[in-house]
Amino acid sequence: MTAFPGVGDAMPDIVMTAADGSAVKCSDFAGSKLVVFFYPKDDTPGCTTENKDFSELSEEFAKAGTALLGVSKDTPAKHARFTARHGLVAPLASDAESGGLSDALGIWREKQNYGRTYMGMVRSTYLVGSDGRIARIWSPVKVKGHAAEVLAAARSL
Repeated sequence: MTAFPGVGDAMPDIVMTAADGSAVKCSDFAGSKLVVFFYPKDDTPGCTTENKDFSELSEEFAKAGTALLGVSKDTPAKHARFTARHGLVAPLASDAESGGLSDALGIWREKQNYGRTYMGMVRSTYLVGSDGRIARIWSPVKVKGHAAEVLAAARSL
């Protein structure tokens, strides 16, 4: 069994694609704290709520010296539409490539729902310190109150 990065380990620095098509990776945020929240799919109820919650608290995260980055397997174009439709502020990245960040963290894995087996994203959040090391992991995540809990942890880091 593969050991995935945990608390105290360096956050893998794997290139993803931002909603505007540019390259983005965790080291782009070096020197500040970073919250990377992984969610299954744009425009689904839980994922929309989670993104809105992080966006609503984005100024508070900024005051805490913490950048935000939402990640799913959706395309950059879909992220751009999702952001515009819901007025989201937290930047989004596409982790569509096989061997991407969610694979490296072990959160893209086999899931089951109603007897159907498929590959899917386990809703997870990583708080990365300004040193690039993982400070805290939430997995799996329950959406209600999650962004506020992460903000409290970021403030205390």
